[in-house]
Amino acid sequence: MLLLWLLLLLPLLAVLWQQKPSWLILLRHQVAWRVLAWEAACQQRKLQQSTLRAGQSQQQALLWCLKRAQSPCCLPRGITDMSTFRNQLPLTKTSQVQEEESKEQLLPPSSPQYHGEASLQATLLGLVTLNKVYPEVLSPGSSACVTPTSPWLGSVPWLRHALGRVSPLGAKDTRTLLLEALMSSGLRALEAWTAVELLDVFVGLEADGKELAEAIASGKLGTPLPSRAAELQEALEQGPRGLALRLWPKLQVVVTLDAGGQAEAVAALKALWCQGLAFFSPAYAASGGVMALNLWPEQPQGSYLLPPGIPFIELLPFKEGTQEEATSTLLLTDVQRKEEYELVLTDHASLTRCRLGDVVQVVGAYNQCPVVRFTRRLGQTLSVRGEVTDENTFSVALAQAVGQWPGAKLLDYACVESGILDSCDGSAPHYEVFMELRGLRNLSEENRDKLDHCLQEVSPHYKSLRHRGSVGPVKIHLVGPGSFRVLREALAACPSSSFPPEMPRVLRLSHLAQLLWKRVIS
Repeated sequence: MLLLWLLLLLPLLAVLWQQKPSWLILLRHQVAWRVLAWEAACQQRKLQQSTLRAGQSQQQALLWCLKRAQSPCCLPRGITDMSTFRNQLPLTKTSQVQEEESKEQLLPPSSPQYHGEASLQATLLGLVTLNKVYPEVLSPGSSACVTPTSPWLGSVPWLRHALGRVSPLGAKDTRTLLLEALMSSGLRALEAWTAVELLDVFVGLEADGKELAEAIASGKLGTPLPSRAAELQEALEQGPRGLALRLWPKLQVVVTLDAGGQAEAVAALKALWCQGLAFFSPAYAASGGVMALNLWPEQPQGSYLLPPGIPFIELLPFKEGTQEEATSTLLLTDVQRKEEYELVLTDHASLTRCRLGDVVQVVGAYNQCPVVRFTRRLGQTLSVRGEVTDENTFSVALAQAVGQWPGAKLLDYACVESGILDSCDGSAPHYEVFMELRGLRNLSEENRDKLDHCLQEVSPHYKSLRHRGSVGPVKIHLVGPGSFRVLREALAACPSSSFPPEMPRVLRLSHLAQLLWKRVIS
């Protein structure tokens, strides 16, 4: 009953907030925080109970999916339990991209939707655990989101306003959100939907810094702040390294949602704009939903709990370098520490046992459920002569090569097999690599060759093909600032786009490769 009264009072407090007396700010924050902590405690108890009896929880999750199936006619008859479901329904692979999209008939995607207990748990538990490690990040005026979509996925509509967040309600564009954040020098937490979107924000901040400073000085969003505008200009003049802490000296943590292809953006942010700051992701998301929860903000390497709820999760044993594929999946309670598995997901929307292509390694346990790290994406592989150069192998080679280019920092990259661009010209098939660098606008032929040499060092199969002449040398193309932002906008417009959109490292469609080709500067 007390909780109900508190929830009913929140709209009234929101109206009174327009008057902005300091006592009301503190009262509203205390009420909101107590409600949030109470809800988080309830979610923690539910999570504790479900992970202590993970097998039973998974059975209940599957039955929930079966009862609420949007297309039950697709199910074979007689499927009413987990064993029958796993025996009769075959595994399917996530399609790379539909062929119809190659005709460039792109449709606008639907709005991102995150449903289920995992989304709410990720938000409530993430906020509470983050506050334990960084006690002041949730105090009034201490956090701001600079992208229209928040990394906090749960549906808690009163949260942003009631907790006194800097970002204004109803703001739709990144520029407005960034301006609002820049006007406040006391931020302790900076939030963005994903790391690649935050990377775009900082690149845009450098490009449009003068206009943003003028908007702050003139009071475009409220009171003119000429001194704050001068601080912004001075901070930008000192370059990108450590910019975030110069703008917000009290900043402690950056919050983004983890998804596929974010590692390069996180590394670039840590090396340049967000140097010296901790990063935290409340969850790992794919295919429009939460797959795993992060309950450990203090651990930098990204350990996630696989919960026994919706979507229903199975794990397919994965052995690197083996040709035979496993056909029998395991449940959460059956996996082994240090082993790797491909995730298989089922939800009520599709009722297909979908092999997601994301591979995880079990690094621990939380009651009866595994704690994992995401290690690779099977769909992001290059192959022009039957070889398999996976995302991890290529990333290692690329990092080694960039480390030999004086002053260069890698911001983003994407690969294309030469056949996609039809760029062989009678030569052997090869890899084409588009990359955006900071600190270097041109590469000598000697430096360009280093990537091919590094790739040969980390991949014996690739080296063998190169020595035989079956595969040609890697070709490198530097693209201008903002090129990958344009690519991400095109990806988001695809009908099959997921939320958050995973950043691909291998492009399969020629029209996407052409977007980068048109922006080559070297």
